[in-house]
Amino acid sequence: MKHNHTAYVRSAHRLLADLQTARANGTFTRRFARLCSVELLAIDDFGLRPLAAQGAEDLYELIRERYERKSLIITSNRAFQEWPDAFGEPLLASAALDRLTHHCHTLVITGQSYRQRGRADAAGKGGPS
Repeated sequence: MKHNHTAYVRSAHRLLADLQTARANGTFTRRFARLCSVELLAIDDFGLRPLAAQGAEDLYELIRERYERKSLIITSNRAFQEWPDAFGEPLLASAALDRLTHHCHTLVITGQSYRQRGRADAAGKGGPS
């Protein structure tokens, strides 16, 4: 059943690249406002690629603007202790984590991913590995 909720899902790298492009072509304010207004923003794969200084600031500002206003999901293979390195700026990482963890539900998944399990299952059944 559709309830007309708004959501936006994007990888962290692509989202920040889109904001950089928007800054260059003069649409940053509108683009950023849209990201702040959707009911659910899901940012996937945070920390897989290093953040440029502007990207770290943009990500922090998104977190700050959405804090206690709108829902935010961030997926990452990095533990919270690794976020200062991923941000490249420990103070921004600390401020972002302070807001993210204030009212959050943290899910830590350990073990093999679904893709790894699928490959292991296929290899065990004589399928491709």
